[in-house]
Amino acid sequence: MSEAITRARWIGFKTIILREFGRILRIWGQTIVPSVVTAALYFVIFGSLIGSRIGSMDGTDYMQYIAPGLIMMAVITNSYANVSSSFYGAKFGRYLEEVLVSPLPNWVIVLGYVGGGVLRGLLVGLAVTVVALFFTHLPVQHLMSIFMAVFLTAMIFSLAGLINGVFAKNFDQVNWIPTFILTPLTYFGGVFYSINLLPEWARTLSYANPILHMVNAFRYGFLGRSDVDVLAAFAIMSLSVVVLFFIALQLMSRSAGLRD
Repeated sequence: MSEAITRARWIGFKTIILREFGRILRIWGQTIVPSVVTAALYFVIFGSLIGSRIGSMDGTDYMQYIAPGLIMMAVITNSYANVSSSFYGAKFGRYLEEVLVSPLPNWVIVLGYVGGGVLRGLLVGLAVTVVALFFTHLPVQHLMSIFMAVFLTAMIFSLAGLINGVFAKNFDQVNWIPTFILTPLTYFGGVFYSINLLPEWARTLSYANPILHMVNAFRYGFLGRSDVDVLAAFAIMSLSVVVLFFIALQLMSRSAGLRD
């Protein structure tokens, strides 16, 4: 590969990332503030009011227990929303075609949009972490687990958001999956409770929820405890990134839903 081609691809990738970053900051009232406010409400209502009655969860202060889950919930929601809305917006505005006819290979385009989603997910996750520190102390037991879990999760849902953006025919379809699929999976993903509280059949069913593994891998990084096998959780996340990236590339190559 010549240096000129490598440089052109890097410029294209950087341009998409900068465009996405500019969009995040330009409408910060929609991209960052809502998650911060929502997280603060969760801490006040679930952490302070209800948590004071619950006491502890598996030997951990309830406020401290839910903090990693709330951070991860914000990362999931924002990573997905950023790419799905941005990619569909490019389709709707008819300027995605300019990207598609450029000399950039599809994998660079996919990585550019996914990079924007990861960036927003990490920014909002950091903001929610700052909010969490006003309510509770978060010890760090395994720093690498924290970084790996949040990065892989942001990548997974950024890729999923891109796939949704490819198929979406209108803005309602962009919001359909977060409302009817992501939200239930997140609430049943161990954010607010340990699955050890569930009956055997419900606990077994919970293991099929991928968000449970992501939340617990992230929580393990802070608290050193998890309801699932942490190595298996990272294996699931890594495999999901590979599979979703392959699917996204195939859809881009076939121009499925991109020129409708």
